[in-house]
Amino acid sequence: MKINEKIIGDIKKLASLIDELKAQNKKIVLCQGHFNVIHTGHMRFLEFARRQGNCLIIALMGNELVGEEMRNKFFDETDRAHGVASIQYVDNVFVYNRHKIEEIISVIKPSAYVRGEEFSQKTELIKTEIELVEKYGGKIVFSSGDIHYAQTDFLEKNISDIKIERLEKFRAAVKKQKISATRLLEHCENFKNKHLLVIGDTIVDQYVVCDALGMSSEAPVLVVREVEHKEFVGGAAIVSRHVRALGAKCSFISLVGDDEPGETVRRELDNEKIDHRLIIDKDRPTTFKIRYMVATQKILRVSRLKDHHLNAKMTDKIMAHIDKIAPEIDGIIVSDFCYGVITPALLDYISQTAKKYKLKLFGDVQSSSQIGNAAKFKNYYMIKPTEKEARIALDDKYSGIERIGNNLIKLTGAQNLILSLGPEGFIAFKMTDNNNFVRTQHFAALNPSPVDVVGAGDSLLTALSVASCAGADIMEASALGAIMASIAVGKVGNIPVKIDEIKKAINSL
Repeated sequence: MKINEKIIGDIKKLASLIDELKAQNKKIVLCQGHFNVIHTGHMRFLEFARRQGNCLIIALMGNELVGEEMRNKFFDETDRAHGVASIQYVDNVFVYNRHKIEEIISVIKPSAYVRGEEFSQKTELIKTEIELVEKYGGKIVFSSGDIHYAQTDFLEKNISDIKIERLEKFRAAVKKQKISATRLLEHCENFKNKHLLVIGDTIVDQYVVCDALGMSSEAPVLVVREVEHKEFVGGAAIVSRHVRALGAKCSFISLVGDDEPGETVRRELDNEKIDHRLIIDKDRPTTFKIRYMVATQKILRVSRLKDHHLNAKMTDKIMAHIDKIAPEIDGIIVSDFCYGVITPALLDYISQTAKKYKLKLFGDVQSSSQIGNAAKFKNYYMIKPTEKEARIALDDKYSGIERIGNNLIKLTGAQNLILSLGPEGFIAFKMTDNNNFVRTQHFAALNPSPVDVVGAGDSLLTALSVASCAGADIMEASALGAIMASIAVGKVGNIPVKIDEIKKAINSL
């Protein structure tokens, strides 16, 4: 069925369709909403809803049902209807303006009426809807869809098809946000005029390439033989290296141990002409992670670290250096891997300094093998949590992605939020002048077959930050971030992405 044929605007035609479906013993599922910008959260929700029956009908609220003060922030009902109708799980879309949802329920008499998980705690708001559905023998289901953090589409599609599909989604996103390649290239040219400070935890990553020899005969243990190893300077340091590779000037503040890995970091930063202030802590080693690999598959990671907070004397040294360079910079990137550099006192000082000098603040906290809280970044220009980190910060396991993003951006007072969805890309949330409305856009992950995802988040953070300082709005910066992350995950280890690679990718996309 063509997309246009799925869309219905007349309630009599809807009633006629329902009679046909009932005659075929179809179990009809009903959902309703605005569906302004389709993103992964909607896909999860609609996929779940479709499983509750064998025919999914969406009641889409038309233009007249969007408040007048919000109308200019919503896409037209025709565009929204086409967007929903194009989704494979959706059988029909009914656009309504003059009717109430209760009338639509009375016409459809659904077997299941699916609402978001948040309504399970607010049933009084939809009491009449619930009573009507149950009156006609239907059931109410509350869910925001299945939450997962791993890629699953490769089970049903081949890589080349996934790549084409994601590229089409990316192009649709930039078209919807009116982003041009020319404009992105102009921002890239302006990178060289910007100066950013990066502050956070330094990590040295060692990759050990091995041959797999098989299973030990003595115990169920994998036996490998080391072939070669290489060190990469990562953590917050790779963010500084990305900034410099993009052509911007970069200053870097971090902590290292009095050891060889610490010297490795110093040499690397000197080679790349990054102005750095590395505080030496003799009570801890430089954070060092060893990743054992067979081909491109990681089989084990071993970490050597101490994660206590830096002491007051070290904190004072860092504050003094921030104060010294603050008049020269355009923004500050806080890359917190939760190994002790970013203390509460330092966060407060960074915020005060940014306010004093009108600097843009960018925050990222890592909660993979550590415990971090993205909500500690207050009133930043942009924060970049993963979906899991956002749920941890809000203590919310069940709500849909859009509600998670909206709640976190309002809780932190951030102007923009990038909610990373791993292999599903990310959603950009932009707080508008009207604090009751948050603009969103999903950007698909462009590389469906990454070689190494370790540095994906760091490259995305860098592109977003540098582009924002160079004059890009958050949607333009997001497009550049998606491009940069797709390049970064195509390389093994933390290797800076160069500005020429970005420009080449823009032209090819």
